[in-house]
Parts: sequence; C-alpha cells; structure tokens
Amino acid sequence: MTPLTSRSAGRGKLAGTVPKPLPFDPIDEAGRQWRKHWGLSPVAAMMAVTSVMRVQQILLARCNDALQPYGLTFARYEALMLLYLSRAGSLPLGKMGARLQVHPTSVTNLVDGLERLGYAERAAHPSDRRTTLATITPHGREVAEQATASMHQISFGTGPLGRGELLQITELLGQVRRQAGDFDPPS
Repeated sequence: MTPLTSRSAGRGKLAGTVPKPLPFDPIDEAGRQWRKHWGLSPVAAMMAVTSVMRVQQILLARCNDALQPYGLTFARYEALMLLYLSRAGSLPLGKMGARLQVHPTSVTNLVDGLERLGYAERAAHPSDRRTTLATITPHGREVAEQATASMHQISFGTGPLGRGELLQITELLGQVRRQAGDFDPPS
C-alpha cells in the first residue's frame, strides 16, 4: 500500500491547511508589525512561537496524509505505536494517557478509533478490575509496521531538514520542555 502525500515535492496544497501559498511570509509581516507597535524586544519570541505553531500544522498535515491509507491520524498512530512498542502489547488506558500526555477522554477516543479499525481491543485487567487494558491485535501490529514504513519514507514530514538540523531542533525545544517541567531530566 503506497500512501498519498500532498506535498512530497515541496509544492502543492497541504491537506486542508492552506488553500494556496501566500505571496508573502505572514510571519515576517507579523514581525514587521510587532516591531512597529512594540519595539524589537518581543519580536523574536513572537516569530519563533508563530513559526513553531505553523510548522506543527504543516507536519501534522504531512503525517496525516501519509497515515490516511491506514485509517490513522497522527494521534491514533502514536497510540498504536505505544501499544506496539510496549513489552506485552497492552497497556492500561490511564498509563497510555500519561505517556501520550493527553486527557483520559482523549485516550478513550483514540482507543475507540483503533478498535473500530480492528487494530486494538479492550480487555479487563487480569488482576485489577478497576483497570481497562488496550491491547494491539495482530492486524494492528501489521498496520503499525506498514504505517511506520510510510512515516520513515517521508521522514515524518520534516523535509527539507537534515539529521543535524533535526537533532538541533530537538535539543532546543527540549530546553523549553525541561524548563516547563514536561519531564524529569536524567541525573
């Protein structure tokens, strides 16, 4: 199965994100307006945050395009891969929510979607009846491998960036995540 990508060559419409390219960079224009109204000091932060938010939209659209043939969104893909990579192929829903950093309702919706697709099943925990487990199915394992091959093929939508640039971005954004208490850094 070959997934469709709407921007594999760097041109074309992003799936529902932007109807056509703008004749100017709106982030540069926002920076110009910010300098005019508030001076130079806040401009770099505003432009960086706006760029991160826009790139998040672009990456999500590219990833969702690659995952669409499998009936997956990026959020469902993350949940499926969490199950795929777990030792037993199953996890309590609460633990999935913590690892995915989403609300319990979101986990329920994600697992509902995976169940409808036949990629996961719910089961009662064998020793704790208050806990529900999500378990990947054999078909879910196959799809996880195929979808991951598709994601690797598009480098998770990160073109045109190279490995060094991607590592640099991860480190820079990791500083913000650490400062915000997103995770406890190893000691």
